Amino acid sequence: MQDRQRVRYLQVPDGTRLAWAEAGRGQVLVKAANWLTHLEYEWTSPVWQHWVRYFGERCRFVRYDERGCGMSDWRTGPPNLDVWADDLAAVIAAAARDSPVALLGISQGAATCIEYARRHPGRVSRLVLYGGYARGAFRRGTPDAEAAYRAMVELARVAWNSDNPSFRQVFTSRFIPGGTAGQLDWYNELSRRVVSGSVAAALMAARAEVDVSAHLAGIRCPTLVLHARGDQVVPVEEGRILATGIPGATFVELDSANHVLLAHEPAWRRFRDEVSAFLGFGREGGDAALATLSPREREVLALLAEGLGNADIARRLGISEKTVRNHASQLFDKLGVGSRTQAVVYARDCGFPQTAPLEPPG
Repeated sequence: MQDRQRVRYLQVPDGTRLAWAEAGRGQVLVKAANWLTHLEYEWTSPVWQHWVRYFGERCRFVRYDERGCGMSDWRTGPPNLDVWADDLAAVIAAAARDSPVALLGISQGAATCIEYARRHPGRVSRLVLYGGYARGAFRRGTPDAEAAYRAMVELARVAWNSDNPSFRQVFTSRFIPGGTAGQLDWYNELSRRVVSGSVAAALMAARAEVDVSAHLAGIRCPTLVLHARGDQVVPVEEGRILATGIPGATFVELDSANHVLLAHEPAWRRFRDEVSAFLGFGREGGDAALATLSPREREVLALLAEGLGNADIARRLGISEKTVRNHASQLFDKLGVGSRTQAVVYARDCGFPQTAPLEPPG
């Protein structure tokens, strides 16, 4: 991908200026705006950078800051789904003119994408929805969860701009519970910089009122729905509702508790593989990841692919079982997988050449 993105502005009919950016080349993928973005901060973000770089290296990736935050106008009217869908349409028109595009909807962005696809079925080639929902928090029939959400809206309204970051930490800890201290600090600071408390509360309240469940059956483009199993922001059941309602949709449940997948997670690797296959990118990053393995790690991986256990591998290579386990753990981390089965499947999918059988030393 190029070392820079191109940031532009457009003005929608009500006078609001929207900042949008593109990076990379090829097929156009437009990401609908989601919670608290900033086009420039994300470019080097410890939370979002790997998302931007992954897509920007494989397509012409277009994203924008929603009205009310980031680099777009902060002074704007009340947010709602119709406005969000109109803004997405304006960005697509500026970036792709009349050509069909693939859409990426993350969290609330999923509902925006569904509404746009309903209105403009001929403009959407494929739909990728991650951590999304058709029904906002006030439309799910869960009184306890609704009460907790209302409390958070009020907390945002009165305490968002406080110098004490503990108020914003309430929100951050739900989005990336598996984040490092540095990632949590960055997300807290992002929240303070990109939106005011009153707008944050208004955005949260508007999201809670969304309901596009009646329109799911009318979506006709190929759709991939992915959701983290332990997502604390949007329950995984909401992802299942999307996949059930959209005809022919594929559902992938990811082993993570993070609403925003982090770069070190095996779930991020799984996400990329599924999305790459769905959008026609091919197996993502396989050669690059395999190239990071040491010669010994490559030997261990080849023997794992032969079906050998740790004891047999230790005898073949003349090393201890503990050393085998250490090599296996390191190569799992480098490949972004969580088990030997996943490592073997990954290696075979990438065409990894097995070594010739090794003779025991001596």
